[in-house]
Amino acid sequence: MSRITEKDVDYVAGLARLRLDEEARARLVREMDAILGYMDKLNELNTEGVEPMMHALEMTNVFRDDVVGESMPRDLALETAPQHDGAYFIVPPIMDPEES
Repeated sequence: MSRITEKDVDYVAGLARLRLDEEARARLVREMDAILGYMDKLNELNTEGVEPMMHALEMTNVFRDDVVGESMPRDLALETAPQHDGAYFIVPPIMDPEES
């Protein structure tokens, strides 16, 4: 018996703002139930003495020193811009002015 119902799939789809047809809904019920089944298998493993980890491999960040350097002159930077007003780059708006 499936632990995931169509109602569960509809709820998750609503959170993701997705519209699903009947075929997609049925497929997701099967796939999500299979994922939970796999998680049950993983829960059967003995993990006593195993430290939790974020990644299977040892990871370290490599940072370079933050060194102040000479900036590109404004005129030179603006030469390559598709649109500018002489002082600033002109870019398309990303938000509707009425929404902000």
